[in-house]
Amino acid sequence: MTAHLPDVEFLTSTRIGEKGQLTVPQQFRKDLGLGPGAPFAVLRVGSGLILLPERERFQQLCHAISARLVGSGRPPERILATLPEARERAYARHYGNSRRKK
Repeated sequence: MTAHLPDVEFLTSTRIGEKGQLTVPQQFRKDLGLGPGAPFAVLRVGSGLILLPERERFQQLCHAISARLVGSGRPPERILATLPEARERAYARHYGNSRRKK
């Protein structure tokens, strides 16, 4: 179970290296369980940037989807029954109207 963190907390300052890299201090990497190559989402908010570990972003996405599904009041079986049609619409939107092989 993760501890609740404040919404905004100043951690440290860092500098951009010659190759555009930022260093996340060791203690924060340890606290967040981030190893070498950990993926981050980079969000632009006005003139600022937010770096968000992908794991956390995925967890937030899962929570948002779960809340929406629960809030819809539909039983899981009814939602799952809509997936084939939704998949076909998404495929057509992305790849055109050509039918994909099943």
